Amino acid sequence: MEMAQGLQVIQPWFAVNEIDHRTILLAEPGLHRLIAANIWWIRGRDRDLVIDSGNGIASLRRLLPEIFERDPLLVVTHFHADHAGGAHEFGEVWAHGADAGRIAAPRPGSLVGGRPLATDGSLDGTALAVLPPLLINGLPHAGYDPGGYAVRPAAVTREVSEGDVIDLGDLRFTVLHLPGHTAGSIGLYDEHAGTLFTGDVIYDGILLDTGESSDIESYVQTMRRLTEIPVSIVHGGHKPSFDRARLIEIASEYITRRAGGTARS
Repeated sequence: MEMAQGLQVIQPWFAVNEIDHRTILLAEPGLHRLIAANIWWIRGRDRDLVIDSGNGIASLRRLLPEIFERDPLLVVTHFHADHAGGAHEFGEVWAHGADAGRIAAPRPGSLVGGRPLATDGSLDGTALAVLPPLLINGLPHAGYDPGGYAVRPAAVTREVSEGDVIDLGDLRFTVLHLPGHTAGSIGLYDEHAGTLFTGDVIYDGILLDTGESSDIESYVQTMRRLTEIPVSIVHGGHKPSFDRARLIEIASEYITRRAGGTARS
């Protein structure tokens, strides 16, 4: 419990922001930006969809029981703990086959920082900043011990692949396989509305591409593909949402930096 000294309880732990009558953004403001991932709750006519599940530090089911009233489907965009940490609370969990094994058998995870974050987003090299001793700025409840944090395994009930469709009755999302950040990174695309949920494939911040299961060559190809999709709005796994013009800017900057080329638009 020494790690928790000086940290205050944050209530409510989850910030809830209604984007529109179907789309709700859940966030964990008590976390360092590196692991403060977006959780998306989509309310369909016949069923609800949750995209990513946060770190699992606090229980979604206990704190936001309304999410579970209609037995929602959880889609995990990739295996990292800040997106799959709460997956064990859901009865139906879908993920790409290349990442499914790491969701079912995750590494322990840690809220301990103190490492340098490099300019390219990796955890070595030229330091951009040094992470604080803890990646948590407050406690979900009194007595919580950040040192005891661990990622719980979750059973992937269906392995998805490119072109699979998630039908909520009045909304349909197509699975896009977008490797690079991890081998099994996926996005969900509503072609009718032009809405794209991207996990950590692309968001308006430092993109991480040097971790385990990352592949820069695949990432470059994914970025080129993204610039050709006629999206209206992109909801990423971190940071605020953005439009197609910003998507092309981010993707083009990445392609130039990693491949020395330009994007097609």
